[in-house]
Amino acid sequence: MNDHPTPEEYSPDQIIKELRATFQEEADELLAELESALLELEKDPGDKEQIGRVFRAMHTIKGSGGACEFHDVVLFTHELETVFDKIRNNKMTATPEIIDLTLSARDQIKAMFDSYYKGGSVDEAKTREILAVLQKLAPESGGREKTAVPATNSARKSREASAVTYRIRFRPNPGIFSQGTNPVQLLNELRQLGPCKVVAQTETVPYLEDVDPQACYTFWDVILTTDRGLDAIQDVFIFVKDSSELAVSVIDEEGLLEDATGHKKLGEILLERGDLTTEDLKKALQSQRKVGETLVETGVVSPAKVDSALVEQQHVREMREHRHAVEAMSSIRVATDKLDSLVNLVGELVTVQARLSQTVLSQGNAELSSIAEEVERLTASLRDNAMNIRMLPIGTTFSKFKRIVRDLSAELGKEIALTTDGGETELDKTVIERLSDPLVHIIRNSIDHGIELPEARALAGKPKRGTIRLSALHSGAHVLIRVEDDGAGLDTGAIRAKAVAKGLIQKDADLPEQELWELILAPGFSTAKVVTGVSGRGVGMDVVKRAIDALRGSLSITSSRGEGTAITLTLPLTLAIIDGFLTRIGMEYFIFPLSLVEECVELTREASKATHGRHLAHVRGQLVPYIRLREHFMVSGTPPGFEQIVITNVEGRRVGMVVDTVVGEHQTVIKSLGRFYRQVDGISGATILGSGTVALILDIPRLVRLVEQHEAQLTRGGEPS
Repeated sequence: MNDHPTPEEYSPDQIIKELRATFQEEADELLAELESALLELEKDPGDKEQIGRVFRAMHTIKGSGGACEFHDVVLFTHELETVFDKIRNNKMTATPEIIDLTLSARDQIKAMFDSYYKGGSVDEAKTREILAVLQKLAPESGGREKTAVPATNSARKSREASAVTYRIRFRPNPGIFSQGTNPVQLLNELRQLGPCKVVAQTETVPYLEDVDPQACYTFWDVILTTDRGLDAIQDVFIFVKDSSELAVSVIDEEGLLEDATGHKKLGEILLERGDLTTEDLKKALQSQRKVGETLVETGVVSPAKVDSALVEQQHVREMREHRHAVEAMSSIRVATDKLDSLVNLVGELVTVQARLSQTVLSQGNAELSSIAEEVERLTASLRDNAMNIRMLPIGTTFSKFKRIVRDLSAELGKEIALTTDGGETELDKTVIERLSDPLVHIIRNSIDHGIELPEARALAGKPKRGTIRLSALHSGAHVLIRVEDDGAGLDTGAIRAKAVAKGLIQKDADLPEQELWELILAPGFSTAKVVTGVSGRGVGMDVVKRAIDALRGSLSITSSRGEGTAITLTLPLTLAIIDGFLTRIGMEYFIFPLSLVEECVELTREASKATHGRHLAHVRGQLVPYIRLREHFMVSGTPPGFEQIVITNVEGRRVGMVVDTVVGEHQTVIKSLGRFYRQVDGISGATILGSGTVALILDIPRLVRLVEQHEAQLTRGGEPS
């Protein structure tokens, strides 16, 4: 068998295909970064930092897209880049119209990427429309530059090199204009290679009466940081290098020129460039004043040369700080399916380790017991590390909602600001991915139903601009995500009327507010008077409820009329492995999520009879309701004389679960149930014990809600469902 790659594997098409596959996730991140920067820039159009973020995101999309031969993306992004280059150089302002246009262009770029990665087509008419507007804003761009598309493998390899900072002195031939070349265009091409600082030197410009209008007297000092290599710089000047003076030297790269301070002094830079002699520098150093001031006053160097040296000094400092920050955050990309495979293997290892520990315990061998304890320790450490690899800050999801709020509030004629808190809170990657759609529905409902129009808010004594607050925080083994608005709040009267009309409740039913609020989660329920593109069909909150249930989470609603509504999602940190609390009823095993368990107490038959059939237990001076799991799951057999009550905390309330026997803590690898058992209420999954026995994992919040609904129906005289 031949293990060597075939010629087809080295073909240009195969190389491009692999590059594009690698670039897919980066493209999504760059587009998210571009959108985030544009939304921040909209708040302060003069913010240079945000303008820089926008430009860098565009430039990277263009450069990396060129490496992957996304030619349409490169040409389209170049027009955007030209406009923002003008904004960066204070020749234009980031007006609301330009922000809107750029956001539309960003969506079009995404559509271009999606047409390759996900199939489908691109609206070419929209592309042409956006390009036409961009070219009106920057007519001189004209789609001229195509240098960002690498044509060879060597060019692609040069992009993979580490970034290097170069000093470039470009002194063009005075007759360069007569050759049909504009030196400013050459400098702009340098800017496309990476972070760049340009300083014009005008000391050779003659007096006005001696000026030849067709001659070029200016020369330039350029400080450029790029990962494209020296060849890319020389290619910019390929048609003028024989008739012009061009000097390129490396002034900073990893491990080079690192002194105690990490930075060169002003005099050393001027000396290296040949702008002054050693004797001139010694004289300047003998002065009690700053070196730069002394050199300028004595006429040794021009102010422009000192300024360019200071620019070089600052640029190198910034690039080194950036490099060190990147090195501190170094990471690698790993495909999600590889992480899933790792977690599955760790889960299987946890199961085998439990089986090993149980076998050793039954044999009573001290030496084997010591080995089993070491394996258990290492397995727990491996499990925790595997889980941490999958954890991501939820802020990556939060950021995309700003665009939704911006666009939808403008569509509805409302003024709404989105604030976020706790974006650094980490959650399992799978949970984050499946949480996106529910949060979109909740936020859209807050915008449409919650926040009032500016005129209505003003009449109510509120600020015209409404606020939606999105926050996240850790709570034990769970994450609490809260969406809160300062709108009109839920209208209990309208909810009751709609529920009666749909037959969900009786007309004379006396329900507490909390139960009325939860009716908005029913399928097909909506209080909207008109069906729009935003809401009115009653599918949004139903989707939310089903999605959160699928994540083994819970949802709670609080509202105050005229003040606002808050929806809180309680979600598990991970869907793969949890710390469990193992119990037994008859021959069946059940596992509680350990994070919900507070304590265990005994329940005797005498104590049970003393409550006259009511499921209440006295625990430390407090009455705690309990549920008999044997009855609920219809487990056959006679309960023992001494049962156990597992006291759980469910949304701030103490509720007991009665079992026969408590086994103890258990590392639980969650296995999904088969399709015939997925709809079993109160069960969220299963696991395999060390003995090979299957144990069911309890959905405690769901169990409590089911029992409460059952008892409420009995109280109202209805038939339990």
